[in-house]
Amino acid sequence: MNIVVVGGGAGGLPLVTKLGKTLGKRGKAKITLVDASPSHIWKPRFHEVATGAIDSDLDAVDYRAHAHQNHYNFAKGRMSGLDRDKKDIILEPVMTSTGQEILPERRIPYDYLVITVGSLGNDFNTTGVRDHCLFLDTREQADRFHERFLNHCSNADYYNDTLSVAIVGGGATGVELAAEIHHAVGLLKLYGLKALDRSRLQVHVIEAGPRLLPALSEQIASAAQVELENLGVKVHTATMVKEADEQGFITGDGERIDAALLVWAAGIKAPDVVGQWGLQVNRINQLVVDPNLQTADAAIFAMGDCCACELAAGKNVPPRAQSAQQMAKHTAKNLQRIINGQPLKPFTYRDHGSLVSLSEYSALGNLMGSMRGGSFFIEGWLARIMYISLYRLHQAAIYGWLRTIMLLMAGRFNRLVRPRLKLH
Repeated sequence: MNIVVVGGGAGGLPLVTKLGKTLGKRGKAKITLVDASPSHIWKPRFHEVATGAIDSDLDAVDYRAHAHQNHYNFAKGRMSGLDRDKKDIILEPVMTSTGQEILPERRIPYDYLVITVGSLGNDFNTTGVRDHCLFLDTREQADRFHERFLNHCSNADYYNDTLSVAIVGGGATGVELAAEIHHAVGLLKLYGLKALDRSRLQVHVIEAGPRLLPALSEQIASAAQVELENLGVKVHTATMVKEADEQGFITGDGERIDAALLVWAAGIKAPDVVGQWGLQVNRINQLVVDPNLQTADAAIFAMGDCCACELAAGKNVPPRAQSAQQMAKHTAKNLQRIINGQPLKPFTYRDHGSLVSLSEYSALGNLMGSMRGGSFFIEGWLARIMYISLYRLHQAAIYGWLRTIMLLMAGRFNRLVRPRLKLH
């Protein structure tokens, strides 16, 4: 049996790891992971890659090496087409940056296909956004932000000028990025940029809704806004952006919010190519799935941000890393049930709460109470520890606990010889 998983993100990589260990190792199925990138970084950490808080080279998981260790195959490429009659996926050619072909267009056969290609920023067709704004949807985009951020910091330091950043989107990405930028500027002062400090840093967070973190509770949103404003971040709520240009954003009221770096982190949608595969999608291009996470084609599953799975309350499973991880565990079990000739079981989402990190300054969120079914608010060092533990749990899913502990220890030793911020 050929099981093909497209997308090695927060759900796809744990899925092939589990399938490789349970099915691939025993020869019960051939597992293949397809991804356009050669390596994986946990997407909730892209804002840290963008500011240099983590090194994307040292913290990445190399797919080929991981595949060798966990009994699955890796195929580099971007899925461009789907032939459901022949049960093939089509990969577009892999090219160099100069346009030279490395790999031609290829077809990979499947018996069961799992699509977990994640999501991209939704610009809502706002004029100028694609031309003038930075996004944080991929590692390459986070690296591009990092390069431009360091360049602007050096320029502001040399000319004794103001460094300005405007972020559209008051969700977790926008809030966490704003805090990380303040932290990074403080560290850069230690590494030679003596004239640059937070007093000349202007960070704007622009949210169309009435408050920050609209997906979370009012208490968390209020606490996050207080923390950001204490750092000096200017928070603009109930502010719609109608246009972006080279200098900044133009709001629906005709006011300007100018900045040297423009970031778009508002809303999500599944990649446009998903809507070209002949499967049912919703208004933001997500694949519509049944409770078993199957599309209308029973041989094709979808999970993570790119799928629309309805909850009992009428809402969809939220696009979070914990959702993708839970779906990965469930899909792995369902694929094993298929091989064993057993009926599939429906997916049940369990909300374990939400946490937001404000860099080294604070963290806050809510955890779901397992005994009473309610939730409780946490902040400060406890929330920070819980936030870090989420990443360790992700590492454990793809490495196992022994290697995760070894990575934790290696990271501690690296702090003795590496700068606290990636400087190149």
